[in-house]
This record gives sequence, C-alpha cells and structure tokens, in this order.
Amino acid sequence: MSSDRRWQRNIVPLQIDGVDLQIAALVKPGTGTPLVFLHGFGSTKEDYADAAWHPDLGNRPVLAYDAPGCGATTCSNLETISVPFLVKVAEAMISHLGYTRYHLIGHSMGGLTGLLLAHQHPEQVASFIDIEGNLAPEDCFLSRQIISHHHQNPDAFLTEFAGRLMTSRYYSSNLFAASLPYKVHARAIEPIFTSMVDLSDNHPLMDWFLALPTPRMLMYGEQNNTLSYLDRLQANGIELAEIPQSGHFPMYANAPEMWRRVNTFVRAL
Repeated sequence: MSSDRRWQRNIVPLQIDGVDLQIAALVKPGTGTPLVFLHGFGSTKEDYADAAWHPDLGNRPVLAYDAPGCGATTCSNLETISVPFLVKVAEAMISHLGYTRYHLIGHSMGGLTGLLLAHQHPEQVASFIDIEGNLAPEDCFLSRQIISHHHQNPDAFLTEFAGRLMTSRYYSSNLFAASLPYKVHARAIEPIFTSMVDLSDNHPLMDWFLALPTPRMLMYGEQNNTLSYLDRLQANGIELAEIPQSGHFPMYANAPEMWRRVNTFVRAL
C-alpha cells in the first residue's frame, strides 16, 4: 500500500460565527486536483473513504469530514446550524488544507451546501457532482417532514422520522434509518431541515446550478428518475448519471456504479 493512499484522521478546531467546532476529518495527501466530499444529512465522512482505493481517484488529495450535527464532529451550539453555516465550514476546511481549486462532490444536504459554495466561489471549483442534492422544492421529500410531521421534542422527531423511513419502498432507506441515531444529533435536525426547505422554496437554486461555469453532473437514483427538471438539465448540457437499483442513497444501494460514474467524470477533465 503506497503511503499517499493512507487516510489521516484529523480533528480540526474552528470557530465560526462564535460557535466552537471540532471537525472530524479524513484527509489524504496526493497529487493533482483535490477531491472535496460533502456528505448528506445523517451520514458521515466514511461514506467516501473508499475514494482512496478507486482507480484515477486514489492518488489524488482528498478531503471528507463530518458536518456539524453529524458523526464525530462536535458543535457548541447545534441550533445555529444551517446550510449557509455549513458553507462557511466548508470554506474554512478547504482553506485549512490550502486547496485553491478542487473537484466538489456533495450528496443531498452536501449537494445543496456544495451548490452554494460553488455559486459563491465558482473560480475554485474544477467540477461539481451533485448527488441527489436540492435544486427545487420537490427535492424536500425528507427535509419537509420537519413541517409535515413537526414535533416539539427533537428526540421524538428523530425516532418517528426513522420509523417512517423503515416503511419506505426506496432502496437503502432501512439501512439509513437504522444508523440515524448514531450519526446525527437530534437537536441539529430542525435547523438543518428548516434551512434546506427555505433554500429550496425561496431561492433560485436551479438558476445557480445552470449558471456555474464548470462541468457539472447530477447523479440520482433510478427510483427518482421522475424528477421534473431532468430534461431541462440535459438540454442545458448537464451530464445526468442515473444509478440503477438505487434511490436517494446510491453510495449504499449501488456503490460500484456510483464510483464508476464519479471516476469516469473526473478522469475526463
């Protein structure tokens, strides 16, 4: 095993908007344009640890970290977490590692965070792979439950939210639901979900995505191939990657095909 494929597990202390953070990160040195992975709600950096072993990706520098409210990262004020706050965290982590240009890959909440990051810093983003990230109000099928199934008690909401996922027909929903209590802090859910819904309902996310001056891919599961905007994206030159036998979580349901598409896309640039 070559040394440039070894992950370094780091804790990066940050203070953002008066909030103290200890960011749990996976960092891998390498050569070429770095890869920056932003995981989705209720997931962790380990979703992308296999990047170290994939052809054409394994020798590159890689950053993946637990967003505040998720995984092993600690946050002194969970109620302050929002997608714009997560953008500031991404900016700080990227700056910490000295990356000036990078390939950006984000899933769901991480895809939305990545879109705002790329919108604010288009000159830094060599490419953007949006995996099931929010582009329109219809994408809030999970986050909108903070409204449709609101509960005053964060722990009760988490328990009931996971229970609803356990009955879902979508691939990997049970796997995701079973791990939620171990991967997300209950008090972080409402501010995160509220922010995701607000951005999806009240901001021109699709316009921002189409205006990015960089190669872009939208990756989505086969079960979500009825999204209303897919034809519009294709007509505007966005590469579409439909992952068979997958729903919202291609990294769980069909990881080999997800990684194949990521490899192919990045290798061509």
